[in-house]
Amino acid sequence: MYKIEGISRGRSAFCSWVFFSALIICFLHPPTSEGREVLFTLKRAISHAISKSWALKAKEQGVDQALAIKKQARSEFLPRLSTSYGYTRFSDAKESTGFALQLPPPIGNVNVPPQKLSSLDNYQWKVSLTQPIFTGFALLSRYELARLGIDISKLELEQEKLALVLRVKEAYFNVLRAQRAVEVSDKAVESLASHMKVARSFYEVGMIPANDLLKAEVELANARHIQAEARSNLKLAKSRLNTVISRPIDAPLTLEDILSFRPERETLSHYIQTALDQRPELKALSLRIAQAEQEIRLAKSKYFPEIVLTASYVREGDDPDVSGSPYHNPYKYWQASAMLNWTFWEWGKTYYQVREKEEKLKELTFLRKSLEEQIRLEVKRAFLALDVAEKNIPRAKKAVIQAEENLRVARERYKAQVSTSTEVLDAQALLTQARNNYYNALYDHNMARARLLWAIGSLETGP
Repeated sequence: MYKIEGISRGRSAFCSWVFFSALIICFLHPPTSEGREVLFTLKRAISHAISKSWALKAKEQGVDQALAIKKQARSEFLPRLSTSYGYTRFSDAKESTGFALQLPPPIGNVNVPPQKLSSLDNYQWKVSLTQPIFTGFALLSRYELARLGIDISKLELEQEKLALVLRVKEAYFNVLRAQRAVEVSDKAVESLASHMKVARSFYEVGMIPANDLLKAEVELANARHIQAEARSNLKLAKSRLNTVISRPIDAPLTLEDILSFRPERETLSHYIQTALDQRPELKALSLRIAQAEQEIRLAKSKYFPEIVLTASYVREGDDPDVSGSPYHNPYKYWQASAMLNWTFWEWGKTYYQVREKEEKLKELTFLRKSLEEQIRLEVKRAFLALDVAEKNIPRAKKAVIQAEENLRVARERYKAQVSTSTEVLDAQALLTQARNNYYNALYDHNMARARLLWAIGSLETGP
């Protein structure tokens, strides 16, 4: 009895130790959501993709770069402070020329010997302040170019976000479509397996020929082949969605299904006008046109002179501490100067630079017209696809109901031996096709709506 009680206490202590060890491990290494089945709604999938996308992070860095460029351009308006320290050594000290000076008696002639005018070692320290006064509007043009660059970078970020949202929606609906394909194939296999059992029992009692049984077996084998392909396609679709939303490619994934659809009420002209007002790439191209205008202004700035004001404080001397000497008098001083620099002839270089920028402006204007036509076509294509899907959904739903009834009647007729196995197999094939058509119509509608939202530049995250 004592031994049994001791063993029981030992096991209890061991279990307690294992339990607390497991708690510590779980605390130090909590399970991540990537390793377990996670339910994703469409909105959550889009939010996850936006927060994890490396492409968006790169575009955000582009915005920060543009901000830094703007600050650089703004600094050009302010005075620049610089300093310099120099040392110069002469091979020989400078000396004045000796001469004879004739003075009236009683002094007479006086010889003036050569005088030393400089030292061999010369040091200079200078602090300068430079302020541009007029640059032919070049500084203002560079600042405007940088400011427009920030807006363009933000629009490029928005454009990348739009494209990402569309990719997530397409991958999401492709998974739902693949799931429904698996479901339809499973039902087809189940139905055909049931039919084959009935056919086999009829064959065994001699009610049907072997040919009818073989047809049922062949159709079941074909259905299982389609089932295997559907399951493989589902795995691939989930891997694609995981990749788009920046998750491990084989991470478990469960999606909220979307079987409802919302008919669109707006007209095609409304969507086209919305797209022309909202598409970020069109806005970005308009800003590039504004940049081209500033580049023309910048090129024309070389027609004007530049005026720069400079003020300097200078210390000189024979020693490194530039504390002055008899040969540097005065040994500290300040100076101010205004400099006008004007290059007025370069054999037409400035003229052709202006021409280059003007041609670039024309090119961007034509590209804008081309982009507008492309956007109109994209909106119309998505609108028509949405319209077709909306009309197909009720038709496909009605076809499913009719196909189900047709299969029920065919089975009853077959059981009563007033029809052949071929009629049942045909009815099952029609039902499978009708179900696929119905789900395809639903997801085609959601896909078309996603493309329409992208085409008009909308970041709406709903289906």
